[in-house]
Amino acid sequence: MQAAAQEKHWAIEVFFDGACPLCTREVALLRRLDRLDRIRFTDIATPDFDSSEVGVDFATLMAGIHGRLPGGELVTGVEVFRRLYAAVGFERLVALSRLPLLARLLDAAYAVFARYRLRLTGRCDHEVCDFPRKTRPRREAGTFQQT
Repeated sequence: MQAAAQEKHWAIEVFFDGACPLCTREVALLRRLDRLDRIRFTDIATPDFDSSEVGVDFATLMAGIHGRLPGGELVTGVEVFRRLYAAVGFERLVALSRLPLLARLLDAAYAVFARYRLRLTGRCDHEVCDFPRKTRPRREAGTFQQT
């Protein structure tokens, strides 16, 4: 009975990539701050993780941070971080992050990070990090050629 009651008091479940060094550092910080066990941590990099239980495919979970609220609603991106830091007592910081200009900047910065996260953490393989390069006109002897 106590386990069932304990299971229901969390504020957010975060789905994180346990193979990502930056992600695991942030999760370690959040675990230390989460003295009231308000966060459920789910490592999507473990072999027994089944993304179908979340209702989102694995590639989508890897493309950006996801969280689930106790009612089952999924949240993504910066909103996950807001919920995580609110759960550990940083409500004032979270309120600042909702200011329109700052919110747009944080959303844009996270979108860039999420897109290049695997490259930034040295975990690219040819299927994941090969981005097509844009061709730029190159000037040679008075003419332009596509490269």
